[in-house]
Amino acid sequence: MAEKAKETEFSVISQNKKAFHDYEIIRKIEAGIVLTGGEVKSIRSGSFNLRDSYVRIQGGEAYLLNSHVEPYKFSPPGKEKELRERKLLLNRKEIDSLDRETTLKGLSIIPTRAYFKGGRCKVELGIGKGKKQHDKRQDIKKREADRHIARVMKRG
Repeated sequence: MAEKAKETEFSVISQNKKAFHDYEIIRKIEAGIVLTGGEVKSIRSGSFNLRDSYVRIQGGEAYLLNSHVEPYKFSPPGKEKELRERKLLLNRKEIDSLDRETTLKGLSIIPTRAYFKGGRCKVELGIGKGKKQHDKRQDIKKREADRHIARVMKRG
């Protein structure tokens, strides 16, 4: 029983809060990520950044681009690249579905967070549509109105 509970636990490494501001996330999907040993050690120490990263599908494979992983401090210098393409581990059906959604519907694939689940590094991908400037303003107005209402209700 303890093994089952351990598999479902996860610790968040990095979140991409900007993704929720710039995109309307329609659905989410979990993907594994191919990393080198030094990258895993560096990520465990908390030096992983998803800001400005995105996913591209090339030749039937999904790749994470512009994700920043600092080189592990004990690895030989110049061996690891900080901004390399990292392959994502998805099923064929999932890759084909993502490819169709990006080409036909004009949706984007954005990593929303990275976490360790059962000892393995996972990336949560959000499939969404880019927001226009006026949509962002309306979201900000709605958030401020909700805060104001909550503040008034709290006072009594």
